[in-house]
Amino acid sequence: MRVLLCLVSWVLLCCCWIAQAEIFTSIGQMTDLLYTEKELVRSLREYIKAEESKLAEVRSWARKLDDLTRISTSDPEGYLAHPVNAYKLMKRLNTEWSQLESLVLQNPSDGFISNMTVHRQYFPDAEDETGAAKALMRLQDTYHLDSEDFSKGRLPGMHSNAMLTVDDCFDMGKTAYNDGDYYHGVLWMQQSLKQLDAGEEAVVSKAAILDYLSYSVYQMGDLPRAIELTRRLVAIEPSHQRAGGNLRYFEKLLLKEQKEERQEEEQTNQPASEEPIQLGTYVRPRDHLPEREIYEALCRGEGVRMTEARRSRLFCHYQDGSRNPRLLLKPMKEEDEWDSPHIVRYLEALSDYEIEKIKEMAKPRLARATVRDPKTGVLTTANYRVSKSAWLEEEDGPVIARVNQRIQDITGLTVDTAELLQVANYGVGGQYEPHFDFSRMSDVEAGGATVFPDFGAVIQPKKGTAVFWYNLFKSGEGDYRTRHAACPVLVGSKWVSNKWIHERGQEFLRPCGLTEVD
Repeated sequence: MRVLLCLVSWVLLCCCWIAQAEIFTSIGQMTDLLYTEKELVRSLREYIKAEESKLAEVRSWARKLDDLTRISTSDPEGYLAHPVNAYKLMKRLNTEWSQLESLVLQNPSDGFISNMTVHRQYFPDAEDETGAAKALMRLQDTYHLDSEDFSKGRLPGMHSNAMLTVDDCFDMGKTAYNDGDYYHGVLWMQQSLKQLDAGEEAVVSKAAILDYLSYSVYQMGDLPRAIELTRRLVAIEPSHQRAGGNLRYFEKLLLKEQKEERQEEEQTNQPASEEPIQLGTYVRPRDHLPEREIYEALCRGEGVRMTEARRSRLFCHYQDGSRNPRLLLKPMKEEDEWDSPHIVRYLEALSDYEIEKIKEMAKPRLARATVRDPKTGVLTTANYRVSKSAWLEEEDGPVIARVNQRIQDITGLTVDTAELLQVANYGVGGQYEPHFDFSRMSDVEAGGATVFPDFGAVIQPKKGTAVFWYNLFKSGEGDYRTRHAACPVLVGSKWVSNKWIHERGQEFLRPCGLTEVD
């Protein structure tokens, strides 16, 4: 059993998890990749400059030798009759052509390749790329974003020039397809086809897009549209290896359905829709999370609003920790966020200096956040928790000691039995699905709220603030209302710091109640 303090920290604002991603669950570490890429561009320019210099020298040799051979071959015997010409011919063929050979064999790319080799060990791998693609799909679902909005850089809270090409959209769709996620496969293959039909240049062919799209549509149970798309594929590539067989198979299935439903004539007269396949055309398959729709609605700000009568019972005041000497001169600003269960926010809980120092200490230690397997007790990574985290103790620096002391002062609880200070960084799509083992917060440009599906509270991240609540009643029984989740980060980078305060050690600071729910 334990009591939770959710200590809110800060944010590094930028435009920018999911599933299996390692690199892409931490904006803090991804920033290093930007500087790595900048260094590689510098190295690439040096390579180009060296190649251009080499080519210019080879051109100079070619011009000189071209003029020379034109003269020498016009009258070979007359040319060689002069002893100097005879000598220079011997010299050129024995020495100068060898020098030219050495020049041509020089490889200016050696430095660039060496630099690439050094940096490649820090590059994202295929799993990271897949994770980043799945992050976009999760954001698409959570915030009801159309594929075209993504491809054109239109996101809530911002509009940028970060656009997806035909090939980008195709790769997104292929990632979903390979994962058996035909719902998103349809959305992104359709967007790829739409942009290709609009005249955008692409490496991928229209036939390849239609191949994936038609089969994904079939998997979604839309036989008429699958047939229409497959016919388009056969029309542009009659010899396509699978298209002909698929078309015959789809048509046979449709006839069977029509016969079973006794609607052959009615169905035959209804042509397949050629309207673009948009978000909402098909129903997203259900997954492991029972309150998925409630959770995502809260993330979109569509939750139940607290009544005015209840809001009137929420207050803000200065908290001095029962006349704690450290808070007398500068009491903490405390605001009620929710009445029951009681959730409070402390403003200016961390200074900008403390925020930067904690980030500085945590960044080199960030590793994929883990959860404890309820069956085995072993810590493991999980798809429902996507972030990178580090653990800091007082020996790491005086800032940590000050933060721990401040937590103790404002909560009135001892942190002697508490866990270490956890620092987590969420990148694009970073999230933590509903759970009872709590955390989170900070300013982000869009997304990233902490929500409570059981009673509809939405706690927005604010830089430098701390949010605190109890997840145990005074009796030690768990308060199941406090099941909560961290919404996916849509735009921005979310840094949070969490402190879990255990029940042990609080016996005289928070005495037991008379009932289970006191």
